[in-house]
Amino acid sequence: MNQDDLFKKVIAHAKEYGFIFQSSEIYDGLSAVYDYGQNGVELKKNLRDYWWKAMVQMHENIVGLDTAIFMHPTTWKASGHVDAFNDPLIDNKDSKKRYRADVLLEDYAEKLRQKAEKEIAKAKKRFGDDFDEAMYRETNPRVRKYLDEVDATLQRMARSLEAGDLNDVKALIEEKGIACPVSGSKNWTDVRQFNLMFGTQMGSTAEGASTLYLRPETAQGIFVNFLNVQKTGRMKIPFGIAQTGKAFRNEIVARQFIFRQREFEQMEMQFFVRPGEELKWYEYWKEARMKWHQSLGMDESYYRFHDHEKLAHYANAAADIEFKFPFGFKELEGIHSRTDFDLKAHEEHSGKKLQFFDPELGKNYVPYVVETSIGLDRLFLAVLSYALQEEKLEDGSSRTVLRIPAPIAPVKAAILPLLKKDGLPEISREILNELRFDFNVQYDEKDAIGKRYRRHDAIGTPFCITVDHDTKEDHCVTLRERDSMQQERVPIDSLKSRLLESLSMSTLIK
Repeated sequence: MNQDDLFKKVIAHAKEYGFIFQSSEIYDGLSAVYDYGQNGVELKKNLRDYWWKAMVQMHENIVGLDTAIFMHPTTWKASGHVDAFNDPLIDNKDSKKRYRADVLLEDYAEKLRQKAEKEIAKAKKRFGDDFDEAMYRETNPRVRKYLDEVDATLQRMARSLEAGDLNDVKALIEEKGIACPVSGSKNWTDVRQFNLMFGTQMGSTAEGASTLYLRPETAQGIFVNFLNVQKTGRMKIPFGIAQTGKAFRNEIVARQFIFRQREFEQMEMQFFVRPGEELKWYEYWKEARMKWHQSLGMDESYYRFHDHEKLAHYANAAADIEFKFPFGFKELEGIHSRTDFDLKAHEEHSGKKLQFFDPELGKNYVPYVVETSIGLDRLFLAVLSYALQEEKLEDGSSRTVLRIPAPIAPVKAAILPLLKKDGLPEISREILNELRFDFNVQYDEKDAIGKRYRRHDAIGTPFCITVDHDTKEDHCVTLRERDSMQQERVPIDSLKSRLLESLSMSTLIK
């Protein structure tokens, strides 16, 4: 199955099995806005909870916060969003389609990188165990040419965007012969900047209303509460403040399903450190966050770091953890060394000191910040697209299975009476009522047992518990495991402890 077909299958599966629906679908939908269905909302909650446990619960010096979506408008002036929160916009004159100029160039560079990787893969197959990949990357002319062009393209783009030279960004697109993906045309408009914030009004009358913005990120709510948290929590540097919540961006090109939306959810942590120690902590959090992602059980080859060529106005170092989505490697999480830009900017605009007295150094200073920021919706898409598999079985049949890690699966177990009679439903519901205190479990009696197994395979349920006639005699049930499809008889009294062994989030965190 090619990547386009896989992505279409992921989207179709998400709808069919109650994970994601188009928002306002009965009115033909709202572009780049989605609703999470009955299974999607559970998976999303579990991913959020897993991040929170690993980030807050497992760190003595990181605490949580939940700030408002509406903030004083000066917040966004101080943060630079009013003046600098822009994307470079370009239109194709023939297709009338709109694109981000930087994304067009990044996609061009990614295609070159993939060509280089194909050359390397062919050489690895040809030379076998004697293959020296590092030397081949450096010495093979074709590979070197691809990779050098990648570097040159991205570096020039970064310089031009940093300098605000949008004419050169357009020139670079034309020099590389980049065509509109829809029409194939290379007839481009000039590049111009587009502010991404949604504005709204607060006030009882139009004349007295003031302009507010829907927050484009959750980080600023943390910065303006720095002193509140530090003093009330008696926090000492270094310490972190974590937050999850909705953010809103008027994206130019909101495509690729839930990867790029206008309303989305972030999971961010701002880590406050001594000036001069920020790059040490930046490296620490790069490594720590990559380990966290890999704890979800997805293959290491699906992740890579991408160091930024173009740094944001507040950063002195920045990297993305990229994931191999069905449409290629794209940003999943950002790790940024934000320096002291944010706190100093809010000091200047508010007139309030946002400093920490360090008793070890005997002086006040504005802390530096290292940020980790992940899109929960993107994480959801990464897990869903990786977990969805078509599997051929020994009897020649096939099944669709979502191999979601058991602790974050939407439904943890399904209780299935073999028949809808002979007292089996009553026993099944007794088990259901006992387990639901600790797990999200479902009762399912419709269709043959094989169909019910397949239905729960498709939504990622790790365990199916079948109640049969023998249960009335031996007080045992058949426990079926999703991935292996192996079955074993388990006493009803030990079901809870047996499930806890596999379903606790501590199994992933450890």
